[in-house]
Amino acid sequence: MNYDFHFFICTNERPPGNPKGCCKSKNSEALIEVFKKEVAAVGKSQKVRVQKSGCLGVCGSGPSLVVYPEGSWYGKIQPSDVQEIVQSHIQEGKPVERFLIPSK
Repeated sequence: MNYDFHFFICTNERPPGNPKGCCKSKNSEALIEVFKKEVAAVGKSQKVRVQKSGCLGVCGSGPSLVVYPEGSWYGKIQPSDVQEIVQSHIQEGKPVERFLIPSK
């Protein structure tokens, strides 16, 4: 199936006390369900894929996600941010700048 957007949300888990932390401990799994519900609410379920991923390597910015095909990296996303991201990124084609992780 061809998707317009593919959201990969990090759900990596590290042991408690790991200095890098992990996205799972920052409630990233809840983001998956919130994104799926919001994508469905705007009628884009057939064109947008939302799924979990392993470590994306930006642990300090977690919970993190990457959106393809353009490769936009988002960090410190909370469930309350999802509606704005879906509206701006999916509906309007504009990434939400304040959540973007700067390129390395």
